[in-house]
Amino acid sequence: MKIVVIGGTGLIGSKLVARLDEQGHNAVAASPNTGVNTITGEGLSEVLTGASVVVDVSNAPDWEDDAVMHFFQTSSRNLLAAEAAAGVGHHVALSVVGTDRMTESGYFRAKLAQEELIQGSSIPYTIVHATQFFEFMNGIADNATDGNTVRLPPALIQPMAADDVAGALARVAVGPPLNRIVEIAGPDQYRLDELIRGILAAHNDPREVVADPSARYFGIAPSERTLLPGDNARLGTTHFNDWFKNTTGRTLRAVTDASHA
Repeated sequence: MKIVVIGGTGLIGSKLVARLDEQGHNAVAASPNTGVNTITGEGLSEVLTGASVVVDVSNAPDWEDDAVMHFFQTSSRNLLAAEAAAGVGHHVALSVVGTDRMTESGYFRAKLAQEELIQGSSIPYTIVHATQFFEFMNGIADNATDGNTVRLPPALIQPMAADDVAGALARVAVGPPLNRIVEIAGPDQYRLDELIRGILAAHNDPREVVADPSARYFGIAPSERTLLPGDNARLGTTHFNDWFKNTTGRTLRAVTDASHA
């Protein structure tokens, strides 16, 4: 079947397109780089011709509150209208575990608005909530850095590999619309501060990680379980320690899976 991946040239999108191609589907990467712009509508009707499924893994280029809200609302409205005109039978969207618990952040308010547009449209849908990606752990450290100190809340986190995200999306895309949210996550839980401390130590990074219950995580103050999925989440198979060693050639030490601590 023809499956159009919006944001198909990014980290998750490119992996998803490759995986769908391997399965024999006609996966089309759609992004401004390929002449498809969901904000202006450029190229949308053309790329959706003959499509059975659309998977939206796009992300806003600017996370300022008004800009990110404009992006997700405008993009989703344009995309859903074009899908209805093209007769698309399944809209799949990638979102974030805990979106409805993190609305003090403008980014997550925008993601929630995106989800509400999808749920209110005429297109059968599945919304996939994923936990944070392994590939973004360094970004978490950088976002929380002040001078030589990385200040993080000791919240639990259950991150997953981008490859596992793509695999889960591929399975959802070729299946029937569920008209609900499904959660995906990694196989192990960690304390956020402990995981980042271990990563920095493995890289001989001199920054000091401080566990601070009042510290912010991308604009929110998470409780212990805010970032965790529910009990019915679909779990990836890639363990962080294995991924880290394969990716960096380094070994994590003194980082414990919190669920087995």
